[in-house]
Amino acid sequence: MSKRRLPAARLGDYMAAEGQGSSRRTGREEEIPMHRLSINSRASHESAGMSSTFSIDTPLMAATEDLDEAAASRVNMPPLDLDAQGSSGRRGKARTEPLNPQDNAFKKSRYPANVVSNNKYNIITFLPLVLFEQFKFFFNLYFLLVALSQFVPQLRIGYLFTYVGPLVFVLAVTMAKEWHDDHARRKRDNEANSQRYTRLTADGCESIASSKIRVGDFVLIEKNQRVPADMVLLRTTETSGACFVRTDQLDGETDWKLRIAVPPTQKLGDNLDLFSLHGSVYADAPHKDIYDFVGNLTIDSGLGGGAAEAVTVPLGAENTLWANTTLASGSAVGYVVYTGRDTRAAMNTGHAKTKVGILDSEVNRLSKILFVVTLGLSLAMVALDGFKAVWYVTLFRFLILFSSIIPISLRVNLDMGKSFYSMGIERDKEIAGSVVRNSMIPEELGRIEYCLTDKTGTLTRNEMELKRVHMGVMAYTLETSDEVTRHLRTNLRDRVGTAADGGGELAAAAADGDDAGKQPALARGHGKARRDMPQRVFDMVESLALCHNVTPAEESGEASGTHDARAGVAVAKPMAYQASSPDEVAIVKWTEHVGVVLAERTLTTMTLRLDALMPAAQGGVGTAPLLAYDILQVFPFTSESKRMGIVVRSRLTGEIHFIQKGADAVMARIVEYNDWLDEECGNMARDGLRTLVVGRKRLTRQAYARFEDAYARAKVAVVGRADAMRQAVAEHLESDLELLGLTGVEDRLQDHVRATLELLGNAGVRVWMLTGDKVETATCVAVSARLVRRGQLVHVVAGLRTAHEVNAALETLRTLSDCCVVIDGDSLQVALDFFRDEFVAVAAALPAVVCCRCSPTQKADIVRLLQRHTRARVLAVGDGGNDVSMIQAADVGVGLVGREGKQASLAADFSVLQFSYLGRLLLWHGRNSYKRSAKLAQFVIHRGLIISIMQVVFSALFYFAPIALFQGMLLVGYTTVYTMAPVFSLVLDRDVSEDIAMLYPELYAELTKGRALSFKTFFMWLLISIYQGGALMMIAVWLFDTEFIHVVSIAFTGLVLNELLMVALEIRTWHRWMIWSILGSLAIYIASIWVLPAYFDVSFIVTPAFVWKTLVITAVSSVPLYIIKLIRRIYAPPAYAKLT
Repeated sequence: MSKRRLPAARLGDYMAAEGQGSSRRTGREEEIPMHRLSINSRASHESAGMSSTFSIDTPLMAATEDLDEAAASRVNMPPLDLDAQGSSGRRGKARTEPLNPQDNAFKKSRYPANVVSNNKYNIITFLPLVLFEQFKFFFNLYFLLVALSQFVPQLRIGYLFTYVGPLVFVLAVTMAKEWHDDHARRKRDNEANSQRYTRLTADGCESIASSKIRVGDFVLIEKNQRVPADMVLLRTTETSGACFVRTDQLDGETDWKLRIAVPPTQKLGDNLDLFSLHGSVYADAPHKDIYDFVGNLTIDSGLGGGAAEAVTVPLGAENTLWANTTLASGSAVGYVVYTGRDTRAAMNTGHAKTKVGILDSEVNRLSKILFVVTLGLSLAMVALDGFKAVWYVTLFRFLILFSSIIPISLRVNLDMGKSFYSMGIERDKEIAGSVVRNSMIPEELGRIEYCLTDKTGTLTRNEMELKRVHMGVMAYTLETSDEVTRHLRTNLRDRVGTAADGGGELAAAAADGDDAGKQPALARGHGKARRDMPQRVFDMVESLALCHNVTPAEESGEASGTHDARAGVAVAKPMAYQASSPDEVAIVKWTEHVGVVLAERTLTTMTLRLDALMPAAQGGVGTAPLLAYDILQVFPFTSESKRMGIVVRSRLTGEIHFIQKGADAVMARIVEYNDWLDEECGNMARDGLRTLVVGRKRLTRQAYARFEDAYARAKVAVVGRADAMRQAVAEHLESDLELLGLTGVEDRLQDHVRATLELLGNAGVRVWMLTGDKVETATCVAVSARLVRRGQLVHVVAGLRTAHEVNAALETLRTLSDCCVVIDGDSLQVALDFFRDEFVAVAAALPAVVCCRCSPTQKADIVRLLQRHTRARVLAVGDGGNDVSMIQAADVGVGLVGREGKQASLAADFSVLQFSYLGRLLLWHGRNSYKRSAKLAQFVIHRGLIISIMQVVFSALFYFAPIALFQGMLLVGYTTVYTMAPVFSLVLDRDVSEDIAMLYPELYAELTKGRALSFKTFFMWLLISIYQGGALMMIAVWLFDTEFIHVVSIAFTGLVLNELLMVALEIRTWHRWMIWSILGSLAIYIASIWVLPAYFDVSFIVTPAFVWKTLVITAVSSVPLYIIKLIRRIYAPPAYAKLT
């Protein structure tokens, strides 16, 4: 790999900050030496956004002298001991593989293939699993037994096809749907598995598919490319061996993470030199913990330089690239240690399960009731007949005869309806790009009570933007940034002159910068004396441009070296920035926007380019003056301190300044007294902005020397080193800082997020936000997105480590009915371990819950906990690989197509492009799917019940003989060609218009109560069926007593006409296809009278007596229901009817 130089990040500063996060995440309190730091990039200032009480992390000791015995043994533990050490979620065994791939070829087959697999079946398991999923329902099992009974001659009634045909058809349709859905999943998996990567070989580079990557391979990863497997980082394009990775698809965190290449391999001259090395790589057993890795890299030979002994380098999480992360800077070469299901990403992802909708479960329960009704009627028939002869055979024949009470066509209609709803979702132009990946549960969208959402990439864009800068007397926004530029230009020109002359003066001053007596005019006004506004603006912008951990690079990818330090000018070019915290980048981009650009940064220096001095006519093209600074000290951000600071010395003036920014809660006692800070912080917080207070203190050389001496002594202290270092900073630097201003950074929300969350809230859906981000970050987003309503209390539960503390917090929460609770991962884990039921009982009643620092496993646990405790339907939505477990565990999983990949989208039941699509998906499509399926299910049950009641009456009139009233084509045609189209057309019905459904989200809350399909509605349809079936049969026999031979055709004609009228009665919004289906079915029936002479006597049917008597029968069975429905609409209309 070429060693072109990129500006180095301050690795020591990052490592000092990052190590503190590692101990907390892995649940350990030991102190870790610098060479074993787990660098998880805690150097983030987005945590400083909201003031609250939260967890205090154990401080990191920077040297090995402070290691306790356990930590030391963990670092130097031999491989055998490491292998014996188990951990949660650990599976498989530790592995030791040859470093050189040429020595490793024969071992690669021992490990899982590097494939993504979301499919449910394979060629062997498809048939048995599908059949099991179907026949585990009582509904289908009953019909299987009925169909099998027809192979027994004594039990056969009518034609065999009448019972076997529908069952085979239902199974065929179901298998086709399952195969189609699974084939689509497999196809998407193949797309992910076929992504191309570069593998290094001794002969050069070769392009291979992701699925061909094996343990022991050297793989080259380019910038913005997804890492395909878990790897040890061997080389990067930066000389320092550093690179940044984005992990939001793995752990949900927005911070970029710093990763360090293994030093011996980083020092090699070229990538191909890796093949000259011989040694081994040890890696501990695969496990879930993404923040922990223990390994060793041993090089026996090939390093050169006369090294005689083997070199062993300890490996930690800072030396790894986990699968599903994305390389954010440069290029990197990694050694593959885990593939496929052994990767951290796969182990944190649950397996796909077959989801069953609540409506299907309700129908299954109703089918059991219908079976009891069937059994009761059969026993009644046998009992009334006096249990004659072989009564048990007669009982079974009656059971088969009344089997249409449980209509097998119900499964066909419901499954076809699901496909129709799915097609409607995908064709909806308002939510274009939506994909239904599981077509079995669209009705679930209408029953959601809890929505669990990820934050990064789901609610937010992860695009930070500095929205407001307040300096006490003035506030500036993006719209007024030109005023900031004008103040900067005024300040600099007043003191330096023109831009052309300014460059020379700056260069001359830089040469004499060490002489405190030779300070040019630019230095004036930097003290605490009263200054004019241009000077105040320059001080604020300069401090923001210096106080950070951002590394610049030109957008072309070249090193940012297009400046001439001796001339004091630079060519103005667009810059790109790398940092562990995106909100730091936002601040630096704002300073660039107003004319002060971070041009270069090394370990010891920083250079600012003053684009504000360039003439406007140049349009940002040309040269600009430079300001150079020496970096004397950096105090990185930690979750304990909630602030970061830097000490810089201007080469122009020789002045030394301590600049610090942080949360208002801690900065308020560090800066000088003021009367506006608290008020403005509150204003910004209410607007959902993360606030940072910026202060500065000028240090004399003597003052800095005293601090440096005290700090140096603290750094070599054997006991209490971290406390001593903090004390030195507090005593010498952190007092009486000049308050320069306040910044407000916004994590930009996705489009229409606020409106969607408000819509869901009004619809009765409780929204929980589960994120891997920090407490303050999540709280700010919750406020900004209006998840927390104005005036609503935000109660923070964080930093709790014991069961007693969690119990006390739960007692407090019980007294707060209308608040949003924010809980961090550590406190959440204690609550789940000791007070699982109590916690969910309290949290489920709150309007909003925010869980921070959640691991993927915790997200899935919360979903399952809510499901088990509340019995409510839970929807989970996310966009990253870290959300897959949550999505698969939820009743309905919605995946967003994220910028970093499609893992969540591929594993979800529904894939959408924006979070805002949820509103329409639930309130419109969910409503229609549930209401239509509920009506369709009950009508199909009614259709089976009414013909069974007619059979009961017929058998009772004919001396309780188990003889079929309708046989052959009449029985098959009744549920197919005669009534299927009109009944299925109910999937086009809608009770309210689209505008009403979206305008009144409160209507959705009614759906979650399940009243559209309940025991009440079921028994109402049962009574209707008993009345209509009895009326049709009894009146038919009474009116046609002289033509009793034609009773079958008489009763069947009335039955078909009655069903067509009942369909019309149920329709609320007519569609043209409904009209055509009813008229078409009627025409088919009339035509079939001539086609089926075995069942109909045409000469009898065309007589006037048959016509008017049939109309009377139909009127008696259906008109009373029309009257009852009309009365109910007038005196007891449903809620939706009042809005139309």
